[in-house]
Amino acid sequence: MKYGVQIFTTDYSIRPAVLAKAAEERGFESLWFPEHSHIPASRLSPWPGGPDLPKMYHDVMDPFVSHGSAASVTSKIKLCTGICLVIQRDPIQLAKEVATLDQLSDGRVILGIGAGWNREEMENHGTDFTKRFGIMREKVEAMQAIWTQDKAEYHGKHVDFDPVYAWPKPVQKGGPPIILGGGFPGGAKRAIAYGNGWMPIDGRGWDITDTLSQFRQMAAEADRGPEELPVTIFAAQQDEDKIKTFADAGVERLVFGLPPEKEDKVLPMLDRMAKLAGL
Repeated sequence: MKYGVQIFTTDYSIRPAVLAKAAEERGFESLWFPEHSHIPASRLSPWPGGPDLPKMYHDVMDPFVSHGSAASVTSKIKLCTGICLVIQRDPIQLAKEVATLDQLSDGRVILGIGAGWNREEMENHGTDFTKRFGIMREKVEAMQAIWTQDKAEYHGKHVDFDPVYAWPKPVQKGGPPIILGGGFPGGAKRAIAYGNGWMPIDGRGWDITDTLSQFRQMAAEADRGPEELPVTIFAAQQDEDKIKTFADAGVERLVFGLPPEKEDKVLPMLDRMAKLAGL
């Protein structure tokens, strides 16, 4: 099993480049940055993680700028979004940002995506909450067209553009892997339909390991094998028993969460995680 770390990059946390270099030196396979463009002051949408929204959600930096910094000081670690809110972004511009990062990192990008949970945040970007899943799929397909075609066009219900020239193209053939976040069965179904993997969060009131066999059966019925749809799990707990459970279940990657703190707190935690993972 592969291991990654995730953090909300803020102006009061360890710098992305410092963390990236430290994580790579300790043998972690991937580094994950989430995003929120903003948090509306109304706070009408409930956070799926509990009653109180952590301050880091208000303060998180842009993941692609942060990963550009990380790419400049590393050579192996995968640069991942967990998650990128594609529904709130222009697909033509996002295709360029992702391809640029893939070029600058020599093909180390993994694009983790999701439709999000904050209705007011989406609406401030002009995104209809009720149509977010359809919008997400079309934006992914539009980006893939841009990444793979010299003269790309896309015509859907939500995304529509005539032939365009757009460079750079990603280093990775076909574009970076796109991993779908979300629960079961909705997120799992979307991953099977058009993703390169499934990325659920542990500890959200359901047992992920109980659903993995169902997920793989659903994938098989769609003629997609396990090698096409590896599972990445964001860990709620950091203990040996949990790691063994996920490894025995055939999970591809386990991602540990780090708090938005400075080096003096984060680096010792990174050491403990590396030891726990046997890196």
